[in-house]
Amino acid sequence: MKFVAKRRSPEQFETWKALANDSWTPAYGDLKNPQKKIVHEALLNEQGWVCCYCGREIAQHDSHIEHFRPQEAAPQLTLAFENLFASCIREREPGAPLHCGHAKGNEFNEASHISPLDPGCERRFLYTLEGAIRPADIDDGPAIYMTELLKLDLAFLRNRRQEVLASVFDIDFLSTASDDELRRLAAACRKPDGQGKLTNFGHVIARYVEQLLGETA
Repeated sequence: MKFVAKRRSPEQFETWKALANDSWTPAYGDLKNPQKKIVHEALLNEQGWVCCYCGREIAQHDSHIEHFRPQEAAPQLTLAFENLFASCIREREPGAPLHCGHAKGNEFNEASHISPLDPGCERRFLYTLEGAIRPADIDDGPAIYMTELLKLDLAFLRNRRQEVLASVFDIDFLSTASDDELRRLAAACRKPDGQGKLTNFGHVIARYVEQLLGETA
């Protein structure tokens, strides 16, 4: 899971919703460009151009607008900006394994969810150098539920995380890095670059640093 700090809803989106009248009530199915593109880009910008669930780098062409609380379960939130995120995978391909927003679909257990808006959501998970994701607390039911619901331990994601972790935490680095160097690395991975973009799986790198430092909770 990736923490997302929500920003203000785009003015053009709110203006479009305000056009509601006695004969027309705005619905998500009515949302077209340019407003839809504006919303999508706003979500990408506030997330640092990484997926709200797995933290993989994304762009408009390979991501979709995700309703954290599904439209069927929470129709009153279909156009609420605070319920909208950008998740990886734009179009479902036949036979391709799904993860993140497309894997979640319309399934949602309110009592077991962990929201990307929760500042502590990232610390509820641990990672291995092989790219596996695990709950920080083996008894954390919601962490287990979200991992399974979003398919966060899918082989595709494990392999991508392993590649990123291996490119950073090689034997030389692990044997020589000081605690201060590790903390600087974690901070850098959680800070957007000059274009507002975060590191691919940066929160995974940061979490692994915290694990090395014994900061797992």
